[in-house]
Amino acid sequence: MADDLEKTEEPTAKKIEDARKEGNVPKSQDTSGVITLFVAILAFLMLFPFMSEHVVWLSRYYFSLIGTPLDKVSMIDIALVTAREVFLIVLPVALSVAIAGILASLAQFGFLFTTKALIPDLKKIDPIKGIKNLFSLKKIIEGIKVTLKSFTALGIGFVFFFFFTMELPTVALFGLGDQMEWLRDKAIIIAFVMLLVIFVFAMIDLIIVRKQYFDGLKMSKQEIKDEMKNMEGDPLVKSKIRQIQMQASRKRMMAAVPQADVVITNPTHYAVALKYDAEKSHAPIVVAKGMDHIALQIKKIAREHNVHIVQNPPLARSLYAEVEVDRSIPESLFAAVAEVLAYVYKMNRK
Repeated sequence: MADDLEKTEEPTAKKIEDARKEGNVPKSQDTSGVITLFVAILAFLMLFPFMSEHVVWLSRYYFSLIGTPLDKVSMIDIALVTAREVFLIVLPVALSVAIAGILASLAQFGFLFTTKALIPDLKKIDPIKGIKNLFSLKKIIEGIKVTLKSFTALGIGFVFFFFFTMELPTVALFGLGDQMEWLRDKAIIIAFVMLLVIFVFAMIDLIIVRKQYFDGLKMSKQEIKDEMKNMEGDPLVKSKIRQIQMQASRKRMMAAVPQADVVITNPTHYAVALKYDAEKSHAPIVVAKGMDHIALQIKKIAREHNVHIVQNPPLARSLYAEVEVDRSIPESLFAAVAEVLAYVYKMNRK
């Protein structure tokens, strides 16, 4: 009984689908972050000429203001120009990052739209439960992981940044355009180094998140049985339905016996009723069959309606085993059945 309650079984497709409907999906924030950062770097590289052009233009604009008296109108004008240029510089990269974030989520768990997460749940604002979650083992591990990841990435990035700062005295002698190119090159190096570090952590995080997700959805054997019961219906109800179906099928079968040409018997265990209509079928059809109690019923109805009953144990057993009701007899039994029908037709003529 204890084994039935242990969650040792992999989650079923229905359990996973139900979790998705509730918004419970495996999502690695680190993986989304590394994809977003990669797209941001690509966008920065591709848009750098455009961005640098606006930065240079804005710098020249500021230099042109030297010696100009500042009043309320000029301050508003400077603010509007600055806001416009910053907007033009930042917007393309921001859009790229936003789209990358959406694609990163889609890549992990596909398209998902659910409003279940928006439904208010008072349990989520339970202070006691919140404090317990705050100091849970999972939160502690998550904090250690974030700290380790941050210090590793920042530490490696700081080492590269430190060596680059040693070039600043020389870079200060460059023109503004050359300084922008130097800044671009060093920013790319630092970004890709940090991206590599974050990528390693992201892959580890993705594996851990997916394992924790599917472990959290694991089911006990009893839960799987209950799910199958709910999906397929109660076995007692299904059994009752099958019983009703069999009774209806048996009534239809018994109703066809009076129209049969012959009933071939075993003579006690099997009974098979045959009908041959050359206009409707190329071979005789089994209209009813049964054994023991049902066989007795078939023979009783046959006698009441003057249907010939022929004892042929081998043929009766073969017909019962090989042919379903409302199906034509196989070619291998044509000769044996033809002899029986010939005898019946001969008796009818008499």
